[in-house]
Amino acid sequence: MATSTPKAKAPVRCAMIGYGGAFNMGAHHSGYINDIYGMEVTAVCDVDEARLAMAKEQQGDHIKTYTDVDEMLKDGPVDLCVVILPHNLHAPIALKCLNAGKHVILEKPMCLNVAEATSMIEAAKESNTMLTVYHNRRHDGDFRTINSIVKDGLIGDVHHIEMFSGGYSGHGSWWRGSKEVSGGAFFDWGAHFLDWLMQVMGERKMVNVTGFFRKEIWDDNTNEDHVQAIIRFDDGAMADVTMSHMARAGKPKWFVLGTKGAAVDQGGSFKLSSEIGGYPADAIINYKDGTHDLYYQQIAAHLLKGEELSVKPEQARRTIAIMEMAEKSSKSGQAEPVPYEDSWIPWSE
Repeated sequence: MATSTPKAKAPVRCAMIGYGGAFNMGAHHSGYINDIYGMEVTAVCDVDEARLAMAKEQQGDHIKTYTDVDEMLKDGPVDLCVVILPHNLHAPIALKCLNAGKHVILEKPMCLNVAEATSMIEAAKESNTMLTVYHNRRHDGDFRTINSIVKDGLIGDVHHIEMFSGGYSGHGSWWRGSKEVSGGAFFDWGAHFLDWLMQVMGERKMVNVTGFFRKEIWDDNTNEDHVQAIIRFDDGAMADVTMSHMARAGKPKWFVLGTKGAAVDQGGSFKLSSEIGGYPADAIINYKDGTHDLYYQQIAAHLLKGEELSVKPEQARRTIAIMEMAEKSSKSGQAEPVPYEDSWIPWSE
């Protein structure tokens, strides 16, 4: 499906909105951008003057710095805004940027709910700008491997997937443990897991989501201690995605069953159980290498050459819908239908 984003002129001038904080992500994004021909970091906006000083030191004195987004959007040298802020600020800041005619990359998760996602998608269409999400984990080696295993038909048609991330520890007191700010326990790694899931499941459409949320142990934060989403697809296939902070025992990150075999994550490799010529056959398939530098290469190709946008905002909205419906289901005690179940749009590197 082609996009209508008009071609940009090189260099694409990029602004980091939020520079320090979580894992020094402003420098992380800037490093990839400045390595891409036709893109460069020209501005940084952050409320913390110390972080702006750090940005100047790391990026060079040529960048302009701001403490106010409105001021930057009014007269800053900016074509593309990379929003690297706490989750509850993603939608309001992105809407300002889109309405100002700027392209936008949002750190994951896209936002806190489907209504916010839809408002941004509509704003991008209205302003004829690019809106996308930093689902860079599509370039992780384990996802690239299991996606190839499934797409190459090595285990037949997938009918059952379990995905797990967890341990026995709290979220901490930082904003990532605040439900009001972060969105909840699903909104960190869960956004990546659900994005992976929807690519692996291919053209299937979701029917409904059943959710199980628990808050029992860690009182120093407001995020849930354990969240789980059971997703039913239109052909009867199902997926179980669990993120837990109250799991003293682990499970494989990936457990995938197909009509002809299975693939189980072993950390660094998958154990593949299938058949050759009707005979059982097992194999160990090592993770592929990561290809994380491709994300911004694809952004440049889209903006400068008109190539297909790799991560569509409608895809990112689906992950938000799953998380939102899982919580709604946990409260209602019944499966909830999934809004905005858009047609599947395959991703390729």
